[in-house]
Amino acid sequence: MIESSTVSPAWIAELAGQAAQRGVEFLDAPVTGSRIQAATGQLSFLVGGSERALATATPVLQAMSKEILHLGPVGSGAKLKLINNFLCGVQIASLAEGLAWIERSGLDREKALAFLKTGAGGSPVIGAISARMVSQIYGVNFLLRLMAKDLRYAETEAARCDLELTTAETARKLFEVAVARGFGEEDMASVIEPLRNR
Repeated sequence: MIESSTVSPAWIAELAGQAAQRGVEFLDAPVTGSRIQAATGQLSFLVGGSERALATATPVLQAMSKEILHLGPVGSGAKLKLINNFLCGVQIASLAEGLAWIERSGLDREKALAFLKTGAGGSPVIGAISARMVSQIYGVNFLLRLMAKDLRYAETEAARCDLELTTAETARKLFEVAVARGFGEEDMASVIEPLRNR
């Protein structure tokens, strides 16, 4: 059995326990990438589980992926996926605030973004999401409400390691405001809209 959703490690442990009771091998294998990567077989699988189970599942995963990263026991994939989404969510929330600031300040938005995308703060996330924010076209690559959910999961999991994710909390609140304003079913880039419309 392969679970590829972004869920909490606690839920993965429960599923793995139920699978084991039935004599079924279990892998947690959340993916990174969006619709384009899925359509072109370029996803990355972050895998937790036994090497034997992974060997059995590899042909199936290879058909959809550019990379299969085996991280250790069951739950390892879920943990790294939450860390990945935490980092993305914080960047996107910061970008929303930064872009809203640019727009309100009178700076040339195009020049400012061109600099920021290639400067020290730039990243693939900044490049892709800023284009959606500027165009205000929010066809779903990743649902905004799911980023709010993933940030909550990340905070909970980090707390189990005695770590408070203060930046995740701040970012989550921004996403939750956007959900409350009706953007939950839009792409996560729409998190900027409540900042534009205050």
